[in-house]
Amino acid sequence: MIILIGGEKGGSGKSCLAQNLAVYLQQECRLNVMVVDCDPQRTTSKWVQARNDNDAITRINCVQMYGKIREDLLSLGGHYEAVVIDCGGQDSVALRAAMSVADFALLPLRPKRRDLQTLEHVDDLINNSLMFNPKLECAFVLSQCPSLPNQARRILEAKEVVGTWDHRVLDAITYQRNIYDDSEEAGCSVLELEPDGKAAAELRQIFNQLLQQPNQRAIELRYAHSNKQLEPQYDTRQSIAISHQ
Repeated sequence: MIILIGGEKGGSGKSCLAQNLAVYLQQECRLNVMVVDCDPQRTTSKWVQARNDNDAITRINCVQMYGKIREDLLSLGGHYEAVVIDCGGQDSVALRAAMSVADFALLPLRPKRRDLQTLEHVDDLINNSLMFNPKLECAFVLSQCPSLPNQARRILEAKEVVGTWDHRVLDAITYQRNIYDDSEEAGCSVLELEPDGKAAAELRQIFNQLLQQPNQRAIELRYAHSNKQLEPQYDTRQSIAISHQ
């Protein structure tokens, strides 16, 4: 299973979602996970390195990849039960390569005009990708939403705008919460810092809705292949970089 977290707009929380998704799949769904960081800012790679330096937290494998990485992603997909790809907020060769092989694509947008204005270009990316990868399941999610009651209409209107492009919009959303930043700075996830908190519940709903499964046990049963053996070149304790121009 290959899952892309991507989109056209930066600052929408893609790295945060990718990091928490990796922890969710590894710890709660018991899958063997590889994280692929395609963002030149290396946000997730730095998070993984900080995490792996802390013996009190479960380690996560991570590799950096840039450029024409389609074949590398397919290879990883054959050796890991789940591959989570964090792409930067721009159209890139790596983003298009990831969309050509991914099973799922989660596309976060904030309920802001400048984020919604990227929908036309993202729609083109999705349609072009589906020509080569018809199995791709795409879903938009509203992220970093304001929690004030008087802003609820703004969130609903943003969902309606996305819906006009005939794309799937998840019911679940994330709200603006300090714990998202706090967990990233600590090298852990929201699911570890406050496993029973509101943010953790938001994330579980998003991931389950994306994968169209009711809970983590259903995800484990569908995607686990415990008899697979990992090849040494991908069993990384530190992040490594692979770039194809």
